[in-house]
Amino acid sequence: MYHATLFALYQLCIVIGIAAMPLAIAARQAGVTLPIHRILATIEEAYEANSAQME
Repeated sequence: MYHATLFALYQLCIVIGIAAMPLAIAARQAGVTLPIHRILATIEEAYEANSAQME
């Protein structure tokens, strides 16, 4: 159950990141960066660590 939840959360973050791309581009032009990449990296690390444990 935990593995499936992490996978769903990871996929959701990717979708949100893609959908927020126009906002992120506009924010970057204004000199502000959004921390979406940090959130995605953290969830990716948790998912990969759990996947390695499952093997």
